[in-house]
Amino acid sequence: MFDFSIPFITTVAATFFAAGVVKGVTGMGLPTVAMGVLGALISPLAAANLLIIPSSVTNVWQLLAGSSFGPLIRRLLPMMLAIVAGTMLGSAWLADGDTDLTTTALGGALVLYSGYTLLAHQLGIGRRLEPWLSPLVGMVTGLITGGTGVFVIPAVPYLQALRLGKDDLVQALGLSFTVSTIALAVGLGARGAFQVENLALSALAVVPALAGMWLGQVLRAKISPLLFRRIFLISLLLLGLEMSLRSLL
Repeated sequence: MFDFSIPFITTVAATFFAAGVVKGVTGMGLPTVAMGVLGALISPLAAANLLIIPSSVTNVWQLLAGSSFGPLIRRLLPMMLAIVAGTMLGSAWLADGDTDLTTTALGGALVLYSGYTLLAHQLGIGRRLEPWLSPLVGMVTGLITGGTGVFVIPAVPYLQALRLGKDDLVQALGLSFTVSTIALAVGLGARGAFQVENLALSALAVVPALAGMWLGQVLRAKISPLLFRRIFLISLLLLGLEMSLRSLL
């Protein structure tokens, strides 16, 4: 159970508002920001339970806000199915509660990727490679999602390497994160680790998350594709640093 004190509830609301702004601008970051801040106050398993509802709602909003829903579903279906399978398997690690090593390693990988891409040309993946790369990336993403509660690696770098447009990339991320969130909830529930008694606070967190996401989307509409790419990669870099240093704080 959570401590339903005013300071704790205020911290939760502020965390999800900030995470919503990041997600609105870049299309990602809500689970990582929420896990990073709340993980310092409560257990990783409790934080993962808390983010299920706001993550699901904001992901569905992000997924349905674009104009390429059908084409993206058809193109990325193998990846999505593999994410579900991997998350169901990997959720056993999160249910056990020991995520420090995997989270630190993932953060380091994210820092390396985003730093390299900021300094070099953007990586690109041809359509010929997608039929076998998509299921592989989906399975690895699912295993990591189930083990850490974070949906970023390697799905985000992979989707960016497909060279989608700004809005299509954000919608594709919404699809990936929606599938990951639902699979994580099912995986935790199947292992008896989904804490139903905390759903009320999780539901309340939707309000600040949506408010922040709305503000972030307004900001995204006002920036150029080049600036968007830089903000996107810098956000990845910062998220990776936070994940790498989390176990040391």
